[in-house]
Amino acid sequence: MIRVIAPRSGVAFELKRGESLKVIDPLGEQVADLVAFNRHDTGEAISSGRSIDYASKIYLTTGDPIYSNRSSVLLRIVEDTVGRHDFLLSPCSAEMFRILYGDDAPHRGCFGNLAAVLAPYGVAPDAIPTAFNVFMNVPVDAGTGAIHVEPPLSRAGDYIVFEAQMDLLIGLTACSAGMSNNFAYKPIHYEVSGRD
Repeated sequence: MIRVIAPRSGVAFELKRGESLKVIDPLGEQVADLVAFNRHDTGEAISSGRSIDYASKIYLTTGDPIYSNRSSVLLRIVEDTVGRHDFLLSPCSAEMFRILYGDDAPHRGCFGNLAAVLAPYGVAPDAIPTAFNVFMNVPVDAGTGAIHVEPPLSRAGDYIVFEAQMDLLIGLTACSAGMSNNFAYKPIHYEVSGRD
């Protein structure tokens, strides 16, 4: 069953070992921030640094594992119709909107949305790691290392599928940052398969 994340919001749910999570961009050019925690010990969480280090690349796609801060594989990417996602930038937040864009009354962003949906599971805001930013397009200049956010390469119906390698707690958003989504806010769809 396909579930819908409304624009600029988020959800949290359990994903058991062996189950698959399909994240779908129904309209195109919409980012989804994904975080994952060991369901039985939320001190173990998705790690950008370890995943990039072990893969020796910053753009992860089909076949690549996503590691935890304890070097365990949490997820494996088993299918990917886009091939460009970001694992460098932190979830957008009210503070980011103030610092980067000068917003006087900023939205709480993906960080605030993740904090709200993960709180019932005992995850404190300071424990929220750098997210795997599904469909986000952040080119890196080979000479200077400068980064800039470009519109996502995803088109309507594009998707990525992750397979859980342990029992997980997942946080997932429909991103709230205009620049990340080509200045529009759209829903994200997701589907869990492999459940009895």
